[in-house]
Amino acid sequence: MLTKLRSLPDSIKQYLIVTGNYWAFTLTDGALRMLVVLHFYDLGYTPLAIAMLFLFYEIFGVITNLVGGWLGARLGLNRTMNIGLGLQIVALSMLLLPSAMLTVPWVMAAQAMSGIAKDLNKMSAKSAIKTLVPKGAEDKLYRWVAMLTGSKNALKGAGFFLGGVLLSTAGFKGAIAIMAAALLLVWIYSIVSLKADLGKAKSKPKFTQIFSKSDSVNILSAARLFLFSARDVWFVIALPVFLASQLGWEHSSVGTFLAAWVIAYGMVQSFAPALTARKGAPDGKAATIWAGMLTLVTSILAVVMFTGWIAPQVALIVGLMVFGAVFAINSSLHSYLIVSYAGEDGVSLDIGFYYMANAMGRLLGTILSGWVYQEAGLSACLMISAAMLLTTFIISFKLPRASTH
Repeated sequence: MLTKLRSLPDSIKQYLIVTGNYWAFTLTDGALRMLVVLHFYDLGYTPLAIAMLFLFYEIFGVITNLVGGWLGARLGLNRTMNIGLGLQIVALSMLLLPSAMLTVPWVMAAQAMSGIAKDLNKMSAKSAIKTLVPKGAEDKLYRWVAMLTGSKNALKGAGFFLGGVLLSTAGFKGAIAIMAAALLLVWIYSIVSLKADLGKAKSKPKFTQIFSKSDSVNILSAARLFLFSARDVWFVIALPVFLASQLGWEHSSVGTFLAAWVIAYGMVQSFAPALTARKGAPDGKAATIWAGMLTLVTSILAVVMFTGWIAPQVALIVGLMVFGAVFAINSSLHSYLIVSYAGEDGVSLDIGFYYMANAMGRLLGTILSGWVYQEAGLSACLMISAAMLLTTFIISFKLPRASTH
């Protein structure tokens, strides 16, 4: 096995290192989110208060993606990826303080650090693929992006499960300590193994270049903002709290269910090229069609939950499976299109701008998830989700078709 690995081309070796780095980070990030949601719900925090704990996580994600793309182009993606891993270790360590010191501002600061870390790591991983795939190999690019994105989300689901299990077995601080120690080992290996010139622009881009000048990137970024707002407005806070408070599920059950959902979601993302690229790499038309399908699915689920035609537990389980499959294909299409649209030199500039919009969507969705659920319940969150997806569908009509891109 080791001999086969050593004989692989350098580009494949670097892709595997980037992917492994991203996997390790994602596992701890998913576990940390589940730990925070369930632990602070146990402490008596309201859904809106829990959402506020993630406020800085999302805000700094917006800033990080915008500035991080510029840093990646200047310093190299290996450095921004390793900085992200290091900051996640710091963020985890901040939560190891005695319980009396884990005040809301302190936890928000730790989440801010984690938000910076997550988006530096993700932007670096997605940008690195563009530099490792030969120019013009769009089918290969789509497969590599889908594999990275899908496997990442499968591991994020595993992280949800891990968070629920560790909270039940090792406690909050024990879980945090285990994850910090494991990530430290990955960080050391990554520093030694990643190439120093990965994704570095030939000319040093100016800070004023952080905003994209590409119409394709700008339109796709707007569609992405509403797509991820639509997911998080009901999935991030409202759904786990609903399962625990209204359906009486145990923490381990909530973590296991959401883990299974995200793992299945990631698997569908990995196989998206087989569904959407039978006649070559997909374009804006494919993104529009799938956005329309997701709008329809979410609208039906919102109506079913509001009217009570089907028992909530059955409606949510079935609805989540269908939503997850269609959302996964939408997300995989977007992830490929942004890497395809991004400029060759300083690729992280365009990708950083796009993931800034992604983070804006998560921020909006997270805040609304806590507030709307607290004021009007899960059905209202789903209705808002459907409206946001309709906006994504309309914006997607402006995406370039194959003949114009």
